[in-house]
Amino acid sequence: MSKESLELKQAATGIVQKLRERGFQAYLVGGCVRDLLLERSPKDNDVATDATPRQVMEIFPETYAVGAQFGVVLIPVSNLAADVCGEGSSKSSCVEVATFRSDIGYSDGRHPDEVRFSKDPHEDVARRDFTINGMMLDPVSGEVLDFVGGREDLAAGLIRTIGNPEHRFAEDKLRMLRAVRFASRFEYKIDPATFAAMRKLAEQIKVVSRERVREELTRMLTEGHGRRAFLLLDESGLLQHVLPEISAMKGVEQPSEFHPEGDVFVHTLLLLDYLPQPCPITLAWGALLHDVGKPATFRVAPDRIRFDNHVEIGVKIAEEICRRLRFSNDETELILALVDNHMRFMDAMKMKQSTLKRFMRLPEFGEHLALHRADCLASHRNLTTYEWIREKQQETPPELMRPTPLVTGDDLIAEGHAPGPKFREILNAVEDAQLEGRLPTRDAALKFVRREFPA
Repeated sequence: MSKESLELKQAATGIVQKLRERGFQAYLVGGCVRDLLLERSPKDNDVATDATPRQVMEIFPETYAVGAQFGVVLIPVSNLAADVCGEGSSKSSCVEVATFRSDIGYSDGRHPDEVRFSKDPHEDVARRDFTINGMMLDPVSGEVLDFVGGREDLAAGLIRTIGNPEHRFAEDKLRMLRAVRFASRFEYKIDPATFAAMRKLAEQIKVVSRERVREELTRMLTEGHGRRAFLLLDESGLLQHVLPEISAMKGVEQPSEFHPEGDVFVHTLLLLDYLPQPCPITLAWGALLHDVGKPATFRVAPDRIRFDNHVEIGVKIAEEICRRLRFSNDETELILALVDNHMRFMDAMKMKQSTLKRFMRLPEFGEHLALHRADCLASHRNLTTYEWIREKQQETPPELMRPTPLVTGDDLIAEGHAPGPKFREILNAVEDAQLEGRLPTRDAALKFVRREFPA
């Protein structure tokens, strides 16, 4: 377990102990119990208790009542006393403390209409999503409270809802995506009854907020099991409702000489296997969407299958997806740049030095290069261009990649040029010559301007 995870677990254990000292029941609960049983480092350490939010806040005054109406308060670890979280702790993370409860009604398909606090841990577990997430742990004795068969399902590698799967998914439609994510992350199977309910209710995923859908899909893409996740999304019927543009890739043939692996869908999902870990969010989405324009541009020409202008069309489709899923402007800009530039690598070895250097200094070029590598490995497997560019990067120092300009707008004005669109043309021409090594000095650059662009 990492130092950070250990510190957070110690803090959560301290909270459990302090609640018990005040006469309350308290346990670690949910995903952290699952991860501890799997000998993984939990990202979160949540506590369940029969203390009400008000009682929790009386015991721990420095809290955030982020969901007190649902029985949830957050306790910042850095604000806990030393006897709770340990001497020298400087962690600023939070432990979520939730009151035992039962949830009544889910008219919006996401949140309970009414919450009733409970003293019974059985009742609290019964409202949770999957058996592997429904166990409680006494962090002092190590005793596991398992009322739902979670340990058996962990051993069997099975994702199964607690209780009736249709009821669980009707309460919270996002759970269908979570089932896919957990099955992919742990390489588990989904229980047949659970999977049948997902297929039956798949269309209802549309009621979930776009931001929550984006978060779940992003986790699937960045956790290292993206291909399996999207295969499960497809098999469950969810894919056509959350990303119909990806579903449209199925059956879209590609020329076998370039893509022996199969159609656009097969290629795209295979590519996800070759993304680096950890994987930036923008790279993951750029990889998923890099060929999103192919279905709309597919045609069979006399010589071979073609996808004319698939990059341009793909950028437009990717932009619509990014807006629909409400990515930030910065994320959208980089995702679209990845789609827009992924085919330029074909010509990299033929580029002029100035064009190549400008290409290699694209913002976050490392992501562009990682996408190119994965694209190659998921198709023809020829990494010649990738290795060539890597060598160019290593042998080109930053001052040659992005040199200080030899000529400025003020210099052009001094030479008699009037400010206007022509400025950019002249400055670009000077920079091209500079990047190609033809203008070593400012004097040489000014002579170039006088010769090529007389005032």
